[in-house]
Amino acid sequence: MHAYRTHTCAALTASNVGDTVRLSGWVHRKRDHGGVLFVDLRDHYGITQIVAKAGTATMELLERLRVESVVTVTGEVVSRGPEATNPNLPTGEIEVVANTIEVQSHAQELPMPVAGDAEYPEDIRLRYRFLDLRRERLHQNIMLRSKVISSIRQRMIGQGFTEFQTPILTASSPEGARDYLVPSRVHPGKFYALPQAPQMFKQLLMVAGFDRYFQIAPCFRDEDARADRSPGEFYQLDFEMSYVTQEDVFQAIEPVLHGVFEEFADWQGKGRQVSPLPFKRIPYRESMLKYGNDKPDLRNPILISDVSEQFVGSGFGRFASIVEAGDVVRAIPAPGTADRSRKFFDDMNAWAQSEGFAGLGYATRKGGEWGGPIAKNHGEDKMSAMADALGLGPDDGLFFAAGKEGQAAKLAGLARTRVGETLGLIDQNRFEFCWIVDFPMFEYDEDAKKVDFSHNPFSMPQGEMDALETKDPLDILAYQYDIVCNGVELSSGAIRNHRPEIMYKAFEIAGYTQADVDTNFAGMINAFKFGAPPHGGSAPGIDRIVMLLADEPNIREVIVFPMTQKAEDLMMGAPNFATPKQLKELNLRLAPQVEAPKAG
Repeated sequence: MHAYRTHTCAALTASNVGDTVRLSGWVHRKRDHGGVLFVDLRDHYGITQIVAKAGTATMELLERLRVESVVTVTGEVVSRGPEATNPNLPTGEIEVVANTIEVQSHAQELPMPVAGDAEYPEDIRLRYRFLDLRRERLHQNIMLRSKVISSIRQRMIGQGFTEFQTPILTASSPEGARDYLVPSRVHPGKFYALPQAPQMFKQLLMVAGFDRYFQIAPCFRDEDARADRSPGEFYQLDFEMSYVTQEDVFQAIEPVLHGVFEEFADWQGKGRQVSPLPFKRIPYRESMLKYGNDKPDLRNPILISDVSEQFVGSGFGRFASIVEAGDVVRAIPAPGTADRSRKFFDDMNAWAQSEGFAGLGYATRKGGEWGGPIAKNHGEDKMSAMADALGLGPDDGLFFAAGKEGQAAKLAGLARTRVGETLGLIDQNRFEFCWIVDFPMFEYDEDAKKVDFSHNPFSMPQGEMDALETKDPLDILAYQYDIVCNGVELSSGAIRNHRPEIMYKAFEIAGYTQADVDTNFAGMINAFKFGAPPHGGSAPGIDRIVMLLADEPNIREVIVFPMTQKAEDLMMGAPNFATPKQLKELNLRLAPQVEAPKAG
């Protein structure tokens, strides 16, 4: 018999009754039932119930052990009987009567329990992450992550992509976030950078003649945490393709994402639906109007409308003056709110103010009768005409966001989400994908008082050189696109600008010289001068994909060893001070206010 186990803790069934078996695992729970001790023994695979009888050495030993101690149990498999069967366990028809117990490791008193679903503070969970990972939900999340990555890898290979690994130590490049720098020992005063993304390397692979590349790529950015962003590092499905149009990229990656989400849509019995292929394509400006942002949650049926023209010369002077000044009024329907009290609408206004906006106007409606100051001053007939134009019913109210277009769109988008959530309109059992396309190539930077890139400076402008030379820069669109699922942006992507003369011109419009481009992007621009194919790609975030499939609100719950929001690893004690010897080897000296502790 094997020294530790003949079976895992999920393997035994009624067919094993009468067998002598050996199991190893953690003591998960103990229950004393008057002379009989029941122990749930847990390993990676599942749980088996162990029985120790009164007066036996096994019971005395198990009674003394703390939970989470590791033991090896040898005993006989017996049937629980119909009345004691646990249908929620794969091993629920049997139990093992312990003959011998060998303690492999004693557990100290736990800082947090493993059994149960109670929530614990982040610092405790991350300091003792190895205990946190033993808990069922988190353990299953990490297994889901592994399965998702395996599925993605197989699907990408099936789509004709080849996996390559790009460098981790590289040069710093301006990609929008702060770099993590690594000092060089052999080149005093010089630094490597950890890659924010393999962007330039994957494009260089296309220049090198490899047609379809992918990688489950680690990326490093010194940026603050959010619910859908882990500080420090993250992983993405990085891919690039040669000789492709934007539509070719979509057709290559859509089956991968759709297939993975369909494969795991029923994870833990959730039974969710995935939007059909092909995914919707929504132009950027349409998305900003209808949804108030460029990452719309299409599960929410509410659509925002521009009603500025409706308030020209209106009796509601505030909106009339806003429109006269060249600003906008956006309407957000509130379906079926006839039975909602005035407090619901006032609370929405108070919420908008708490978010930093001037307020959120509203009009109530019940049985076709309008209520509220806006409706009273604008007029019954005009309100009804507006409602008809928006396709509203007699019991649908309205909220209004007014002001500068950008601010009005932002407030309308936030209000759309809040109304949808409050009214229970968002279907939690769907994954709704869409592409946001036709991003503006440039935008006007009010702070710098200049035209600058709006999204990705390396994208091919629609119309190429002709557009750059003849169009107003703010009217130029780019072959840029985002893939969005349930309001979460999974990635940005683009058809790349592979022609040096077009790249120089695009950067010139944004105020950069040819020397700036040659200095900052030397590796890529030089490669393009030796023959580069048209190419494009994207990089959906692995962590965000798993977060959606696991139905977790925070990305930390699907990462094995995440950092805190302050980018600290409490378990390993990172970051930490370097020793004087290490600093000397690297030719570094700390600034006086950040002196390292003196050696012991």
